[in-house]
Amino acid sequence: MLSIRLQRVGSKNDPSFRMIVQDHRRHPTRGNVVEYVGSYDARKGTPQIKGERVQYWLGQGAQATETVHNLLVDAKIIKDKKVNAHNKKTKPAKKEEPKKDLPAQAGEPKAAAPAPVVEEVVAEAPKEEAAPEAVAEAPVAEAAPEEPVAPVAEAEAPEEPAA
Repeated sequence: MLSIRLQRVGSKNDPSFRMIVQDHRRHPTRGNVVEYVGSYDARKGTPQIKGERVQYWLGQGAQATETVHNLLVDAKIIKDKKVNAHNKKTKPAKKEEPKKDLPAQAGEPKAAAPAPVVEEVVAEAPKEEAAPEAVAEAPVAEAAPEEPVAPVAEAEAPEEPAA
């Protein structure tokens, strides 16, 4: 299978690359290049690509590497999304997507958010129920007198104003 990849040709601290079509099993520096289809100077950042030849080789079944794929997307030679060209352990940065709850068109009025519902929790006195066996075993003299518990009034829900 053929691949479209970058071949480094720049000197130390001067990264520049050739874009080549080559068998994917061969190392990019070992010759046997099928065709040169462009160049990329990493310092300048603008690649020179033969778009027709790249389209031809992609049509013949050649696969572009991740970096070359992203360069072709930037040059608008292919219409696709960029892929993660970093180390596989590195997660790609995710952009914040617009919320789906918002109206699709700007002319539509925004729906008012529902008011938060406030619930009041009524504290109930814990009911102490003793097991029947425990009541029979406990002597009557040791039982401590219980304090009376004041009854708790139920909270009324606030009335909603009529619209």
